Amino acid sequence: MTTGAGVTERLTSLVSALRAHGIRIGTGESVDAARAVEALGLADRELLREGLAATLLHSPGQRRVFDPVFDLYFPRRAGGPESGPAGRDELRDRIADALAADDRALLERLAAEAVEGFGGYGSAGAPGSSGGPGSSGSDGWSSHQTLDRLRPGTLLARVRDDVRARGGAPGFTDRLLEDEIRRRIEDFRRMVASEARRRVAERRGRDEIARRAVATTPDRVDFLLLGKDRLAELRRTVQPLARKLATRLAARRRRASRGSIDLRRTLRGSLSTGGVPMRPVLRRRRPVRPELVLLCDVSGSVAGFSDFTMLLVQALHDQFGKVRVFAFVNRVDEVTGLLVHGAADPEGLGARIGEHATLTAWHGSSDYGIALGEFAERYGDAVGPRTTVFVLGDARTNMGDPNLAAVREIAGRARRVYWLNPEQRSRWGTGDSAAPEYAELVEMHECRNARQLGALVTRLLPV
Repeated sequence: MTTGAGVTERLTSLVSALRAHGIRIGTGESVDAARAVEALGLADRELLREGLAATLLHSPGQRRVFDPVFDLYFPRRAGGPESGPAGRDELRDRIADALAADDRALLERLAAEAVEGFGGYGSAGAPGSSGGPGSSGSDGWSSHQTLDRLRPGTLLARVRDDVRARGGAPGFTDRLLEDEIRRRIEDFRRMVASEARRRVAERRGRDEIARRAVATTPDRVDFLLLGKDRLAELRRTVQPLARKLATRLAARRRRASRGSIDLRRTLRGSLSTGGVPMRPVLRRRRPVRPELVLLCDVSGSVAGFSDFTMLLVQALHDQFGKVRVFAFVNRVDEVTGLLVHGAADPEGLGARIGEHATLTAWHGSSDYGIALGEFAERYGDAVGPRTTVFVLGDARTNMGDPNLAAVREIAGRARRVYWLNPEQRSRWGTGDSAAPEYAELVEMHECRNARQLGALVTRLLPV
């Protein structure tokens, strides 16, 4: 690369950090990124950002990881204004003017100046210290402290009036104009956070900050920690993940269809080679697609885990002879029909189940004992010798009876029973968790994120 060894090192470090956060980047993408840097140069940082994103990323959702990592390895030029940090009121005035003009380049410079002037903390950065606020001797840099002192959110009314005075809001209603200004203020907040991360990275090392301070991709986030926005983002990965798993399952099925060695036919064939079994003969297995039953806890924080898993199984429907899905809180009901008919609206699956299925009785907390007992009694015919049952839930009984007898009955009818638990293994058995008791009767696996789920589905599903 003509841009120099230093840029090459930054680019390779950027790729390594993105890979560490679950973004798959091959050699071809890395070469394309190097060519993009060579073609675009370093003068226009935002143009370089978009060029590297186009060559390295595979989906818009990965920008959540890419942008803060890019800011660490390709930061704005370090250093504040030549005249030194401005006063608080003066800086707020300049920020308000830049917001009204929607001048992104100026806002980035002001974000750097804000962190320089008000984001330093520690002995040298404390107010009244000899180093002055935000001096280079500060122990660290804080975006929260910077924003708390500048309070850009309080500038909304002033910026709105400035925009109107400039005649820069044609066609905007008051509500739309305020929403647009809030968006600009939120962008400025992100610029401040990015600048603070850059300064911390200079002190502690970019690789460490990239590893610890940047949000990971949705498939690596624990199901129990997923917010609504990240769960919606994760739902969009269902179809690509299902296609990948279907390919793996089909390959496993092809290998398994060869069967084991037929000793009798192999020895008979060896007569032509003097009794040496040169060509093993394999038994041909009958191609029988397995039957699958999902039993899903849809209460509280585990609802997102069950929701995503149900959608994944729905997308894999063609891989099985029969699929039946049951949801429960403290009562159990079949939701197979709701799942199939709701294919076009994955985000509304939880609401449809809550509206049409009978899942609660006298309270809204999960009761595994009652739900498992009701399933064994009402839906026992759903489980047979060809059925694999997956129980999805954290096994927290709210101090109720775990009803181990019902689990034994289900396990006795089924081909296999697997329990996928979204809690980390170290929490099994704490508080009201009956996970150890259930794990003695059926195979229980930790399944905390979509990546683990994909690996378990590929390994555990029968062929």
